[in-house]
Amino acid sequence: MKEIQNNPHNRIMIAAPHSGSGKTLITCGLLQALLDSGKSVAAFKCGPDYIDPLFHERVLGVPSKNLDLYFTDEKTTRGLFLAENESQISVVEGVMGLYDGLGGIEERASAYHLAKVLQTPIILVIDVHGMGRSVLAEVKGFLAMDTGHLIQGLILNRCSVNFYEQLKGMIEKEVGLAVLGYFPVRKDLQFQSRHLGLQLPDEIRDLQEVLERIADQMKETIDLETLLGIAGQAADLEGEKIGHICMGGQDTAIPKVKIGVARDAAFCFYYADNLRLLEAAGAELCYFSPMDDGHLPKGIQGLLLGGGYPELYAKELSENLSMRQDIRQAVTQGMPILAECGGFMYLHKTLETKEGERYKMVGVVDGDCHYTGHLVRFGYVGITEKETNFLSEADQIRGHEFHYYDSSDNGRDCIAKKPVGGRSWECVHENQKQFLGFAHLYYPSNPVFVQHFIEECRREKAWQEY
Repeated sequence: MKEIQNNPHNRIMIAAPHSGSGKTLITCGLLQALLDSGKSVAAFKCGPDYIDPLFHERVLGVPSKNLDLYFTDEKTTRGLFLAENESQISVVEGVMGLYDGLGGIEERASAYHLAKVLQTPIILVIDVHGMGRSVLAEVKGFLAMDTGHLIQGLILNRCSVNFYEQLKGMIEKEVGLAVLGYFPVRKDLQFQSRHLGLQLPDEIRDLQEVLERIADQMKETIDLETLLGIAGQAADLEGEKIGHICMGGQDTAIPKVKIGVARDAAFCFYYADNLRLLEAAGAELCYFSPMDDGHLPKGIQGLLLGGGYPELYAKELSENLSMRQDIRQAVTQGMPILAECGGFMYLHKTLETKEGERYKMVGVVDGDCHYTGHLVRFGYVGITEKETNFLSEADQIRGHEFHYYDSSDNGRDCIAKKPVGGRSWECVHENQKQFLGFAHLYYPSNPVFVQHFIEECRREKAWQEY
C-alpha cells in the first residue's frame, strides 16, 4: 500500500443499510490489512455498543473508543476523536443502518450524523446475497438522503466473483459510485451472534488466524489502495483535543483512591472514556475477577461492577462463595459501589439462566433476575434522581439499556426517560454511596456523577481494615 503520513485527518467510516450487513467483519479485516502493511491505525465505534470495540482491540492491541452523539455534543465528540490520535489512518465503524439515530427515526446520533460531524467519507457495505438489480434501488435511496455527499464507495458483501463482475459495471454506470470490491460467502469467516450481538472475541476459536484470513481475502478482492485514497481526501478537521472530560484541577499530592473493577469473561463491558474519567478524578483502578479470584483486592475503597455476560457464567460466579461473601460484606458495611446491567444482575439474590437453571448470587439486591426472551426497555435513556445524591439537582446522566434479562426489583430511586417519545419509568437502587441499575452509563455525560463517587470512596476505609 502507498505511504501516508501520520494524520487523524486521514479517515474513513464503514457503514451499512442495516445491522447484520457485515460492518464488523469488514472493519476488522480492514484494520488487520492496514496493520499488515505497517500502518498505524486508530479505531472507533459509533454508538453505545461494547462488543464491536472488543474486536477492534483484539486486532490493534489497544482500546477502541466509542463516539456517541447522544452521550456527548458535537464539539466534545470531535475532541474525543482527535485526542491522542496520531495514527496514519482512523477507521470508524458505524452503527445499525446508516441513518438510524435516536429511536430509529431521527438522524441525530446516527452513523451518518457522526460522519457529518467528523466530515468523514463513508464506504457503504451492501449485503447483496439474494439480491439482483434491486441493489440499484437501495444504493440510489441511500445516496438520495446523503445531503453531505459523504458516501464515496461501496463494498458488496456475500457476493460471488461472477455476480460481482456484472454488478460492478451496472452500479458504476447507473449510479456513478465507485465499487471498491466484494467479500464472498465464506462460512469459515463469519462472526456468530447471540442475543446481545456478536460472540465475544475470546469465544471465537483461533480468532487471530480468522482475522488474518479475513484480511487476506480483502487484499485479494477489495481495492484497498483506492479506499486509502478516499480516506486521504477527508477535509482537515478543526477541534480541540479532549483526552478526558475535565474534572477541574486535581491535586497530584492527594493519594489515589483504589477502586476495585470487576473484569473477566463475565464482566467486560466498559466504555474506555468512563475508565479514563475515573482515573482523571483520582482513581487507581484495581482489576479483579469475580469468577476466579478468591477475595476482593486489598486496600480498595470502592467497587465498580460493569456489564457483560454473567448469565453465561452463573455457575462459576455462584460457586465462588468467598468472593460473593466479600462483596456482600463490603457493600452492606457501606463501601461505595457502582453496578450496571450484568454487575447489577450479579448483586441479586438469584440469577435464572435462559435454560431455567437458578443460581445464588451476591444477595445485596433483594430480588431475582430472569431471562425474558426479548429486549427489555431497549435504547437510550436519561436518568434523573428523585433525591439528590450523585447528581446536581434536576440534572441527569445519560446511558443505554440493552438486555434480555429483567429483575423482580429494578429499584425506584431514579426516573429513566427515553429521549424520543418521552416514555419514563422508575429504576435504580440508589443512596449516597450506591448506584445500582440496568443502564450502561456514560460518565462523561455528567462528570459530577464520578466526582461524587470518588469523594465518597475517599471517605471509606480501605478494604483490609474491615
